Amino acid sequence: MSSTTAGADPAAPTEAPALTHRQIMAILSGLLLGMFLGALDQTIVATSIRTIADDLDGFSLQAWATTAFLITSTISTPLYGKLSDMYGRRPFFIAAIGIFVVGSALCGISTSMYELAAWRAVQGLGAGGLMSLALTIIADVVPARERAKYQAWFMAVFGTSSVLGPVAGGFFAGQESLLGLAGWRWIFWINVPLGALALAVVVRNLKLPRRTTHHRIDWPGALALVLCLVPLLVVAEQGREWGWGSGGALLCYALGVAGLVAFVLVERAYGEEALLPLRVFRGRTFVVGSLASLILGMGMFGAMAVLPQYLQVVKGSSPTVGGLQMLPLVLGIMSASAFAGQFIARTGRYKPLPVVGTGLMVLALFLFSRVNADTPVWQTMLVMLVMGWGLGGNMQPIILAVQNAASPREIGVATSSVTFFRQMGGTLGTAVFLSILFSTLGGNVSDAYRAAADEPSFTAGLREAGLDQAGLQQVLARASDDTSVLGTLPAAVAHPFKVGFTDSTSLIYLVAALVMVAGFVTVLFLPALPLRGGRTHGAPGAGDATAAPVQAAAAAVHPAQVRDHPAQLTGVPADAASAGELTERVRAEVQQAKAAQRAVEELAAETARREAALDAAVERLRDLGLDEASIEAALGEDAAAPRGRHAGHVVPAPADGPAGATAPGPDRLGAQAGPPARS
Repeated sequence: MSSTTAGADPAAPTEAPALTHRQIMAILSGLLLGMFLGALDQTIVATSIRTIADDLDGFSLQAWATTAFLITSTISTPLYGKLSDMYGRRPFFIAAIGIFVVGSALCGISTSMYELAAWRAVQGLGAGGLMSLALTIIADVVPARERAKYQAWFMAVFGTSSVLGPVAGGFFAGQESLLGLAGWRWIFWINVPLGALALAVVVRNLKLPRRTTHHRIDWPGALALVLCLVPLLVVAEQGREWGWGSGGALLCYALGVAGLVAFVLVERAYGEEALLPLRVFRGRTFVVGSLASLILGMGMFGAMAVLPQYLQVVKGSSPTVGGLQMLPLVLGIMSASAFAGQFIARTGRYKPLPVVGTGLMVLALFLFSRVNADTPVWQTMLVMLVMGWGLGGNMQPIILAVQNAASPREIGVATSSVTFFRQMGGTLGTAVFLSILFSTLGGNVSDAYRAAADEPSFTAGLREAGLDQAGLQQVLARASDDTSVLGTLPAAVAHPFKVGFTDSTSLIYLVAALVMVAGFVTVLFLPALPLRGGRTHGAPGAGDATAAPVQAAAAAVHPAQVRDHPAQLTGVPADAASAGELTERVRAEVQQAKAAQRAVEELAAETARREAALDAAVERLRDLGLDEASIEAALGEDAAAPRGRHAGHVVPAPADGPAGATAPGPDRLGAQAGPPARS
């Protein structure tokens, strides 16, 4: 595999290696393990955080453990993307796994919620690179048209973790002791062997071209991003308790706006070396993809945060059983992802998938809003299947579209940016929807109990439980913080609480459906660019640089010509893409052609140097008294003849040969033809 050198143009993209399907799957195994670590951690901790907080005597502080993780993982995501574009993916992906494993091990030995929050922040520093770099690396080694088939595995891992997380979290949290230690500690320690396995696979199989370029690192931009995001993430998590209009919340809003203004100014000053170059926002694919990811993240993660609570509170499922009941969601994600991969590979089209997928998500969220306390679980599971189909046809095609429109040298920034916006949407959606849940729960529960007060079964249930109205209010107050109390009540007495809970979740799903409608309208504007590809795995020298000779022919075309005549210059229909994106595509091809040209020149120079060294070694053998026959016997007849520019002379090409071919000179026995060395 080739690598760029320090003398290469820093802006030049590194040529994608030509790999076989087996090599890609070997790399993919390490990427999936790394991504699985991050995806599993989000769900496995969510189901057990209350048990952890009780054991560490920090119930009121438990939100900070989640907030610390979200802050560091969200902020580090774009940093991983930019740094990996500059210095290569492999070291940063290995570092992300290592940091995550160290943070997990430290979380397992925490003795207070403050310690746990600190080590969760370390975990987040690693988690920020696990998902975004995994998606970026697969973009480096697989052409766009074939990429969706492999990205389907990432969706399968994402879906599987959403089921295994609650199951594993419920199991470990339910163990009083495991090997002499509290069961919840194994929630974090399970990441250590998984992470070690991921490291071993990545180190062994992930071989990518190295990048030794010299850039300024946009640390001011990173600090401005911290100033913008940290206050907003804190208020998103804590605003419900502080009050959205409290002094602390208003201070967070002000700091977030100041950070955003500073970030824009810094990015403008840093230009091409910015953490997130502002010119990428001139491409419609990037803007639409990022906005769609933000909206879809809000609807998807916000709604998904409520679904396990519905199964556990209303249907009385344990975390383990609730996780298993979400299997249809995983099946939907896996089947739709597999279909999406095949569809894109065969047709070269990706836009229909997010459009249909978002439509299915709108339908699923609306159906979820019609679910009530008495709806059979199997009906809810059917809606989960529809939701899974929507997710499976949505997430990866949007990432693929943004990667395809981006310059090859900025795929890391493009991928991490989409992931970043989706995480931000998920954080905001979770905060908003949980705020809706808890702000409406009390009123809905009260209304449900008033409606049930005259029912004979409810009155009989109160007598059976030995409760009067005052006692019932005390029980309900406890149930707002610990829903396991409902299990101690007769079914008729607990049922109104479940009705009030589902009234709140129905409102959440209805709001999420409206949000997803906005997402549906957004993806309608996603450009339908043709996918870069045409490479056959294992074909020497094949790659994106040679996939589109028409684009290479247009390398020197002025951007205005691209704007006026996009179809003639790029082979893309005029209505398929914006002029800015076509200009970026042409520029990317120019840079890649230049990089290949430099590589050829450097290879020729290196060949000349090595041949000169061989000539010198052979000459020393002659000085020691060896004749030509002895040297030929020892090294072969080719080694006895001088190399490089002395090996032959340039003759006119024959009718069936290329011009400028090098022919061996008639006076040199065994001389080899080769490219003339550069003087």
